[in-house]
Amino acid sequence: MNTQPKRKLCVYCGSSHGENPAYAEAARTLGRLLAEKDIGLVYGGGSLGLMGEVAKACLSAGGYVIGVIPEFLVRKEILLEGVQELVVTANMHQRKMTMFEKADGFCALPGGIGTLEELVEMATWLQLGQHVKPLILANIDGYWDPLLQLFEHMRQQGFFKSSTEVHLDQVRRAEEVIPMFEKRLKTKRQPLWTPEELERRM
Repeated sequence: MNTQPKRKLCVYCGSSHGENPAYAEAARTLGRLLAEKDIGLVYGGGSLGLMGEVAKACLSAGGYVIGVIPEFLVRKEILLEGVQELVVTANMHQRKMTMFEKADGFCALPGGIGTLEELVEMATWLQLGQHVKPLILANIDGYWDPLLQLFEHMRQQGFFKSSTEVHLDQVRRAEEVIPMFEKRLKTKRQPLWTPEELERRM
């Protein structure tokens, strides 16, 4: 049985495949590369959609997979068998916290509202200095362009001062995710604000 890798990347993505075949291809590529680089995968535990693609590809290449899923989704999303670790939580809040605690960084592939929520929550925690883990947006075929445009609109409307206040490292291809992840792990990013600065903003 595989031993747990020292580094683990949490991948957020859809439980559907989406309309563009490039999304599933990116998920499979990322899963395979994680295994090849001995980086563990933390993901949502299901076997459907992009979640299933990234996990199956990682397992097929000999990688280590940790699935985290709330009890009420066990049947709906159909558990993926064969993962090295499976954590069934009582609710979504526990699921997200468990994924956060087990991962050394985060990456969002294309997905729906759930993926968006997870991505934005990690970005918010990063902005507020609650973590300094890498946060990578895999903007496959421009899927996340509307979100980036919304961030720019927020900046223009004065809700944050600059684009640097949203700590997202954008990449365009699945092959770029791991190099960015490793780069950010080495840079030891500091919190955007000190506790004193954050208190003054509240």
